[in-house]
Formats: sequence, C-alpha cells, structure tokens
Amino acid sequence: MRSGIGKPAAYWGAASVSGAASRLPSRPDTPRPLIIRLGKRLRGMFDRLIAKSSLVPNKPVLDVRDFAWTATLRANWTAIRDEAERIALADNAAPPLAAISPDHRAIAPVDMWRSFFLWGYGFAIEDNIAQCPETAKLVAQIPRLNSAVFSILAPGAHIPPHRGVTKGLITCHLGLIVPRDGDARIRIGDRMLRWAEGETLIFDDTYDHEVWNDTGGTRVVLLIQFERPLRQPGRWIADLVLKLIRRSPFVQEPRANIQHWNAALKCLDI
Repeated sequence: MRSGIGKPAAYWGAASVSGAASRLPSRPDTPRPLIIRLGKRLRGMFDRLIAKSSLVPNKPVLDVRDFAWTATLRANWTAIRDEAERIALADNAAPPLAAISPDHRAIAPVDMWRSFFLWGYGFAIEDNIAQCPETAKLVAQIPRLNSAVFSILAPGAHIPPHRGVTKGLITCHLGLIVPRDGDARIRIGDRMLRWAEGETLIFDDTYDHEVWNDTGGTRVVLLIQFERPLRQPGRWIADLVLKLIRRSPFVQEPRANIQHWNAALKCLDI
C-alpha cells in the first residue's frame, strides 16, 4: 500500500487523516497500472476522433448560453455555497486530492487542493450527497452528468499546467467563494480568466490549463463534468473511452479511498 492510500478505515481512525496525507510522496511511488499508461498514449487519437463529432465548438472556453441548465446553477448558487461552507469546508470533510488520487499527486500539493465529491465518473458518493441535499438535487438535473465536486484551493495554491483525460467530457465551474484580496485565476490555453461568485465558466479541460489562488482566502467552486454533446460515431467512441476510464484504477482507487476517508471521519466522531 502507498503511504496509507487504500488502507482500511481503522488506519485512518488511528491517526490524523490530514497528518497521514501530508506524508504522501508528490508522485505515485509505484508504476501506474498498464491500462492508465496505455490510455495516456492513446488519448490524443481518441480525442481527435471525438472532436470531429462534436455538436458544440472545439474551443478552450465555451459559451454558457449553449448549456441552458447552467442558468439553474446560477439562480441557486447561494444555496449551493451555503452547503459548501457548512459541509465541505468543515474540518477534514474534504480530503486532499493527493490523498485519494495517486494520479493527481504530481499536480495537487497536499493540503492545498481539497475535493468533496458528490459524484465521481458516474458513481454517487452517498454519504456526501446525503449531507448536501440542495446541491445534489440541482446537480442531478444536469444532462449526462459525470462528476460533481466542491473544489477547494487554499491561499497561495498553484496547480501546474495539466490537461484532462478525455475530450468526451466538458467542465463547468460555478464560483462559490472567490476571495478579493488578490488574484484567483485560471489559464485555459492562451486565455486568462477569473471566477466570479454566482457565475459559471465552461471549458474543455483537454486544453492545457493552470490555476492560481494568489489571495489570502480559500477559493471554492462547484466543479461539474458532463458528457460532450456528440453525433455518431463520436458518441460511441466517447462512451467506450468513459466506460474504460470508469473501470480503471484511475477512478476505482479514488472511489475506494473516499469511502475509507469518510469511514475514518465517522470513527473520529465517535
């Protein structure tokens, strides 16, 4: 096992969860499974095939008006923010992304980027959904939802350049808490953008992107991933890619680790 990742809840309950997470290596200390390494090599080919079938522009940043459901998120953003503040920002509720996902350790500094998952690659995190009923109800209305996460960046956090795993997904950010005492921003391709509370940003994360929170406060967004609108044969290809990703350790390891984290918190509350 890698530095506690994947260990049973009793391990986490016997030690500080955040303390254990802080000892994680910045990169996985064993080679990633073959399916992940092979997927990275084939990603470009699949992305090109999917792009040819896209029913929305293949641009780094997309027009929110092309996605009518984003209006519901904007109209209800304060209810979503309130649940994020009450639940996701509570002590240890949202684990460091590096603690649950070995494949994100290279870009996710421990205790700087935390994630509170409601859905991850189509899998519901029932414990978390139960704590955020309003957000869960709103998010469940999103067509072809893939993931829904409260993404939490600590003051001074920097996420280095990286790109998403498949062109078959599009990302939406709903600004919930955006400190104003500095500069919280995201670069997508050659565009620099800034979040605003209550506003949505939609982008293709297969373009190189980078994030900074150069403020003295915590930045929180609701991060949504949804399936790209596609015609055939792109729909078939994207569905196949997503099916493989969902079955791979890229998804299954974090899914198990979130369950361990939540079980450990229950033990600590006893």
